[in-house]
Amino acid sequence: MEGQVEHQVEHQVEHQVEHQVEGQVEHQVEHQVEHQVEHQVEHQVERLLSGQGSEVTGCDVGLEQSKPVTLRKNGTYIVCGVIFNDKDEVLMVQEAKQDCYKQWYLPAGRVEVGESLEEALRREVKEEAGFDCEPISLLLIQEQGPQWIRFIFLAKITGGSLKGLAAADQESLQASWWDRRSALQLRGRDILRLIDSGLKYRQDPWHPATLPQDQSCRHVVQRLVLVFVGAEDRIWILLLKAPELHLPTAAALKTHAVTWAANMVVQEAMPSAYYDHDVNTLGVFSLQHNGRQHGRTDGVCFNTLVALVPDHVQRDEDGRKLEPPAADRPPPVENQRYVWFQVQKQTLREKLLEKTKNTSLLPIHSLY
Repeated sequence: MEGQVEHQVEHQVEHQVEHQVEGQVEHQVEHQVEHQVEHQVEHQVERLLSGQGSEVTGCDVGLEQSKPVTLRKNGTYIVCGVIFNDKDEVLMVQEAKQDCYKQWYLPAGRVEVGESLEEALRREVKEEAGFDCEPISLLLIQEQGPQWIRFIFLAKITGGSLKGLAAADQESLQASWWDRRSALQLRGRDILRLIDSGLKYRQDPWHPATLPQDQSCRHVVQRLVLVFVGAEDRIWILLLKAPELHLPTAAALKTHAVTWAANMVVQEAMPSAYYDHDVNTLGVFSLQHNGRQHGRTDGVCFNTLVALVPDHVQRDEDGRKLEPPAADRPPPVENQRYVWFQVQKQTLREKLLEKTKNTSLLPIHSLY
């Protein structure tokens, strides 16, 4: 009887030890997998920070309210070229269209079916101004929702010759270099800001040269590196959990600005905190467009930096705004699809902090 009890106890102890060891191994494996996935997320963020793209494998928010882009049917993209000569004169074209006949504007026009954005720019500059050109960087993106987006490029002349009146056609009457002082009847004063922006970028580029990445996408979407900066410059990124940890991607809706997609993500992830925080799209790291297959690759993916900032305005006795104390942690996630990920990698943390403070990114402006 005594031997039997001893044997039972030994068996129980062995079973417990085995169970503990299995548990530890499982825990270690889970920890390793978690660490691997976190490393992959950090790597993806670093890729976007360096201006590269990342394949769009799905859309997490707003897809059912959005339609794939089909150029000429439910989407219009405009390209516009800001080009200078050695004297800082800007290339202008005289319009041939009846509604703005003989007025002057930057070389610009619609992207045609099957074209990339850069191909459209080269074609428009050649047709309207007579020059061959190469894009240097995007300067600005302007949008009125996913159905109308204008891509403004800084570009340089690589060949061809200035189009004269003898070559006038339906594309333009002629082209000329403008010193910005002599009188010129402009089609729209909106270009003055674009010209200024190009001059400033030439003298002192405030964001890395950014050109479209040749990666396809069906819809106009915003991929978010959505950050929350806490006390002591700790930084968190909002992620979705399934099918594996990844950055959220949201579809643009035709009733709102393209960057409203970021608001939809925050509303879904933490509805209670949404009205106490500003959702600020600070700019574009990179953008992805292919355009080769009509209706299948006409979409654009904007890889953006978005800051979630507490909206508690406090003032001193003179009515001046006070900087609110930094919150220790981001607002809690209420939707189980999402999770906050605290950035541990020092170099990545520093890069993200620098971008949030200096906004050294390609700007995207809504014209709504």
